[in-house]
Amino acid sequence: MSFLEANRLGSKREPFLIISNFDSSEVSIHPLSTLKDEDIEFQIEENIDLQRNIEYTKEPISFKSYEKKFDRVIDSIKKGYTYILNLTSETPIEVDSNLKELYSYAKAKYKLRFKDKFICYSPETFVNIENSIISAYPMKGTLDASIPDGESILLNSSKEDAEHIMIVDLLRNDLNMVSSGVRVEKFKSIEKIKSGDRELLQMSSKISGDLSDDWHNNIGTILKTLLPAGSITGTPKKRTVELINEIEDYDRGFFTGIFGIYDGKSFKSSVMIRFIENRDGKLYYKSGGGITLDSDSQSEYRELIDKVYLF
Repeated sequence: MSFLEANRLGSKREPFLIISNFDSSEVSIHPLSTLKDEDIEFQIEENIDLQRNIEYTKEPISFKSYEKKFDRVIDSIKKGYTYILNLTSETPIEVDSNLKELYSYAKAKYKLRFKDKFICYSPETFVNIENSIISAYPMKGTLDASIPDGESILLNSSKEDAEHIMIVDLLRNDLNMVSSGVRVEKFKSIEKIKSGDRELLQMSSKISGDLSDDWHNNIGTILKTLLPAGSITGTPKKRTVELINEIEDYDRGFFTGIFGIYDGKSFKSSVMIRFIENRDGKLYYKSGGGITLDSDSQSEYRELIDKVYLF
């Protein structure tokens, strides 16, 4: 199935669910009238709280293996190939629950269960379209909310600031490819998000642009142009994606892809992070973070492991 099917459904104002993997090579589009709950479940901006404490174990990549990849990223930055690269890995986990149960327990702004293949419970918006205005909400820069004066520390961190500014600039350029009058409406606002048993401070911005009134007819083309999401690739995007494919030694699949709902009037979508994949009966949690020249390998390794959590 291709993004052209989204254009066709959009031109008819027919509501649908769209799911794309990381590199847009696999796209799944489902008219909402045909969805069956036993196959696919989703929630967008509902944040229903059925949270439970789930016991699980995880077997993360060794620091030695991670450091080899990290060093290759730093070398690529020093050579000028990339300025920021989102380096990810998969972590085998063991838990006495299936994906359907785990989906029901998760609390997040965006939730998706795709058959028995994967679930995600993501806090991150990809793009929203309403009243012919397209908006992106880059989220880069996190800090434990329990740290005293954490908001000030986060806002004044040179590393987090540089990472956030680069992604904002990347998404401004992306939106310029599909819309006009692109502007940053909010810059470096701080919000709290739930991360397992902790609260995190998250730095985010809002970037918007104006679409023509016939955007419904071209919604698939718009999405294809914007993918992959800049927040989980890096900048410059094309070369950084090439480096990701060279350095990461596994298939991201649908992890860091997107899913979205078109309701006939508007469109809301999410970047698929906080992601668990079922592969041959084994569960894998995929996670990562942005690497810049100022990044520390030990800190980034801890962040990758800390992001492997169940509710």
